[in-house]
Amino acid sequence: MAPAADREGYWGRTTSTLDWCEENYAVTWYIAEFLVGMGSWCFHMTLKYEMQLLDELPMIYSCCIFVYCMFECFKIKNSVNYHLLFTLVLFSLIVTIVYLKVKEPVFHQVMYGMLVFTLVLRSIYIVTWVYPWLRGLGYTSLGIFLLGFLLWNIDNIFCVSLRNFRKKVPPIIGVTTQFHAWWHILTGLGSYLHILFSVYTRTLYLRCRPKVKFLFGIWPVILFEPLRKH
Repeated sequence: MAPAADREGYWGRTTSTLDWCEENYAVTWYIAEFLVGMGSWCFHMTLKYEMQLLDELPMIYSCCIFVYCMFECFKIKNSVNYHLLFTLVLFSLIVTIVYLKVKEPVFHQVMYGMLVFTLVLRSIYIVTWVYPWLRGLGYTSLGIFLLGFLLWNIDNIFCVSLRNFRKKVPPIIGVTTQFHAWWHILTGLGSYLHILFSVYTRTLYLRCRPKVKFLFGIWPVILFEPLRKH
């Protein structure tokens, strides 16, 4: 975490319950921290509590969508699991209400971690017992996500040391140590790969003949081969 006595900028006093290791308003008076994602952008730019909610609560909602998709990937077309849907909506509402009342970041982190852990267990089940040839894609998405999580913890634990290091090195080197930014990039990439994993699993079950292709040789996408005519 950032030291408490950080500079103040255009958006005034920080009201968010979190302030990351990047120096506040170091680049411009109008943006506290430079990061990616619309909700994250609003939060890190202003460091206001309302914008923090715009960043953190969608993490819960989107992860619930992932959970639903992963647990419904082996169902027939156009079916709806109302019990699971109700459970996840209720979970989201409870987390939202509690987090609005109890402004404790650890609560959000634990709830988000529970959802991610559920996804990990489901994914391991799929690549172990159902589609073992998807291990590469499944474990790559998990590994990239966990690398981002590791850098997130390093950024939190060694913030003071990282800030002192950045003062001693050229900016082009210092910017590479903005590990919270790397957390956003790596978890975003890991989430994208997990979406591909989910789409591949679902469409494979529906016999749509999915294939992983690489745009320009580097960016993975899912394409579908034409169905064979008998």
